[in-house]
Amino acid sequence: MADIEHQEDEGSIVQTEGQLDEPSHESTAAAASLQARQRRRIAQLEEKLETLEAGRASKERQSNYYLAEGRAIRRVIALFDNVDNLVAENDQRCDLNDDEESNVDQDRLQVGYIALTHTLPWFHKKGVEMEYDEYAHMTKMLRQGADSARGDDTSKLKALIAEWVNREFNPDHRVDPDDKHSRGFINDACGRLLCPAEFDWNNPVVKAGIRDRSEGYIVTDMSFPAFLYDKYQTNPDDLEEGLFKGKILLQGYKAVFTSPSSAKDIEGDGDGADVIRNNRLAKKSCAGVKVRFALSSVNSWRSIDGDFDYIQFWRTIVNFFEKAPGREAHRRVDKLLEWWTRKVFGRSHRDNLSNTAKANMSVNALARQRAQRDDAAFDSP
Repeated sequence: MADIEHQEDEGSIVQTEGQLDEPSHESTAAAASLQARQRRRIAQLEEKLETLEAGRASKERQSNYYLAEGRAIRRVIALFDNVDNLVAENDQRCDLNDDEESNVDQDRLQVGYIALTHTLPWFHKKGVEMEYDEYAHMTKMLRQGADSARGDDTSKLKALIAEWVNREFNPDHRVDPDDKHSRGFINDACGRLLCPAEFDWNNPVVKAGIRDRSEGYIVTDMSFPAFLYDKYQTNPDDLEEGLFKGKILLQGYKAVFTSPSSAKDIEGDGDGADVIRNNRLAKKSCAGVKVRFALSSVNSWRSIDGDFDYIQFWRTIVNFFEKAPGREAHRRVDKLLEWWTRKVFGRSHRDNLSNTAKANMSVNALARQRAQRDDAAFDSP
């Protein structure tokens, strides 16, 4: 009897152990529920990640767009003024009374803002609709794009100026395309181009005085450098004669705005297909500032080079075009801009074609032949 009870107990133990080895229905359901929640959580996290990546990609595309658009600012709007300064001046104008007067600097900023909205027509609308953080990001990207373009232009001209100077003057000490320490007034060819219009670089006294920065020979932004003039020569009795027609100035402009290869030939008219009406790029870009920097011995872009203030130099050039003193001066400015347009973009001869010449051109001739063939087929039996 005792043996039977012992066997039953052992059977119960075995049965209990078997029941422990098999998971219960409740525990299986709980595990399945946990896995389902984990899968849902993973899916939610993946969806959030995709959203974040899409937002990041969208913001990156927007930033790249602003960077690209900003490259025009230093070239055609304002060489030194920032977008924030232009906007601030325009905002101030909106708050001014009509009888309040503005100064020259304020007028320059306002003109820059108008040029900004013409060049980037979307800017004003976006600026009004954006939250401040988005607006600040936009202006930051525009500023970075502007400064990047200016850096690219100066780097490009650094090598090209050396090539042009060496070819034109064949100096004993050639200009090193990679080293700016060999430039400036220490280099005879560069010094000839940087020499103020009122001095003669061929005069040893002048040359020594400029190099030593002696009294009476200090070079500042109040003098036009010789490279701005046609054939690098000036007429003391008419300092406007040949001004802004310097060969190396024109080469620098074309290298930046058309292509470096187009700057090789500037003797004739430009070969561009498009003639820009009312072209104002010649004065706004101020290629003269960038060429002057490339000829100097200064390694990094700065607004002050010794006694020479690049910002004031740029303003002087802009004022020459913007603030002509009278009708005749305006006429000469327009004539100079026409010269620049022709030299850079070429001259359109389309309007000079006669009707006979147009009729004999292949497009019109083919249309006439096709019409004649249709007429002949219609009249044939």
